[in-house]
Amino acid sequence: MKVRRSARTVGEQAGTPTGAPVPRPPRSLREAWVALAGLSAVFLFEMLDNSVLNVALPTIGRDLSASATELQWVTGVYAVVFGGLMPVLGALADRVGRRTVMLCGLVLLAAASGATAFVTTAGQLVAVRAATGVAAAMTTPGSMALAFRLFDDDGLRVRATTLVSAVGLVGLAIGPTAGGFVLATAPWQVLLLINVPIAALAFLGIRRGIRADRPDELHRDPVDGAGALLGTATTVLTLTAPTLFVEAGTASPLPWLATAGAAVLAVLFVRRERSARHPLLDLSLVARPLVSSGLAFKAAASLATAGLGYLVTLQLQLDWGWTPARAALGLLPQVAVLIAGGALIGPLVTRVGLGRAAWLSALAVVCGLAVYGLLGRLGYVWVALALVLVAAGMRVVGVVAGTNVMRGLPPHRTTVGAALVDTAGEVTTGIGIAVSGTILATVFTGDLAARHWTADQTARFDEAVTWAGLALTALAGVLVGWGIARARRAADGPDGPDGPHGTDGPDRVDGGR
Repeated sequence: MKVRRSARTVGEQAGTPTGAPVPRPPRSLREAWVALAGLSAVFLFEMLDNSVLNVALPTIGRDLSASATELQWVTGVYAVVFGGLMPVLGALADRVGRRTVMLCGLVLLAAASGATAFVTTAGQLVAVRAATGVAAAMTTPGSMALAFRLFDDDGLRVRATTLVSAVGLVGLAIGPTAGGFVLATAPWQVLLLINVPIAALAFLGIRRGIRADRPDELHRDPVDGAGALLGTATTVLTLTAPTLFVEAGTASPLPWLATAGAAVLAVLFVRRERSARHPLLDLSLVARPLVSSGLAFKAAASLATAGLGYLVTLQLQLDWGWTPARAALGLLPQVAVLIAGGALIGPLVTRVGLGRAAWLSALAVVCGLAVYGLLGRLGYVWVALALVLVAAGMRVVGVVAGTNVMRGLPPHRTTVGAALVDTAGEVTTGIGIAVSGTILATVFTGDLAARHWTADQTARFDEAVTWAGLALTALAGVLVGWGIARARRAADGPDGPDGPHGTDGPDRVDGGR
């Protein structure tokens, strides 16, 4: 008689002695439901957190007497800390244990979110958001790495990642609406306190459903302190510069200094990593075809999603005069595709393979941007089509490109690889908004938020939207072209650079059946 293995058996407890038999990987999503519930809760926190908080910013501003700059940092400090620390904490997780770092991050998340109940000033809230960003950097990369490592079949890996991301995207979609209802009956602190039970659910699921890393799955190289400082500073300045461009404008020297500083630090970081005996980030790993192609596709999708979302939001409300509620309805095609599109990922990967699915979806992103840049000003139908194309491409890229990055790395480097995927998305999100905002500020004259525009201002806005859309198309096109070239090199076979690790051969999967 066949005996069903419980999820507890799949995820053996920490402390499995070295040399003990390794539990077989789960052979279905059902066997791993406890672990997947925990990982889904982690991704739900990441997607829900900022989307809910944005709804409450006006209320927070009145309650805490916060200035516009302080409100900007309430949301901005999270992204800066999150993006800046991901590579460092990902590298740490590959050394001390992925589950260990994630569980510590979840404890910090619960503590920081609980501290919201005692916040009385904007500065205190900024500090809480910074701590939340640290917790996110400890947990988010691990969710992808652990979902990948949970299975040994690429089909199950894709399905698991699709499931985890679908939960997060549902949170992203319903977050603003749910937040509005909560604010109607409860104080704004409740929106952040909800992270406490989410963190508790994630902690229990991961503690019970995922075994601790064995010593042979980790590496003990010393942490490159100088590389960590340079890498973190580079990412922080890269994420801060776009905000400065939008706030201070191109005439101010501050954003240009931040950009120059980021470039200088990036050069120093590369030189350090090439010369260090134990680099924080082995650049030869990033150069692997599967890894570099996956990062390029992820970067293109994030650039497009952020830039397009920024432009469309302004266009619907400021140019076309839609109310916020109507504008939210106008974004529904994107939301629907993000949620429902997960059902298409498995069949697409099964039919064309992981590599081809990645670059086909990335091309859909570029096509969506081109539609918006060329035709978006002509009517909502074209805007909706652009939103659908970009959302469909991003939905697939978010799963498939990340999976390819994991496949292209050695087993003991998966968490830093996941951190690279998230960092690529964070950095290009900032770049997408900066490009759009800078072109808009350069072309448009007058007060963008004025209730009534002149005919000349309307024409200039349409011109700015066209140029911004085409600029985003060109940038995303370059990234996708580079990614396709790298992906083709990865498809050359097991003799390629990734060959010794068995990741470069045929990438067709069976869908995990």
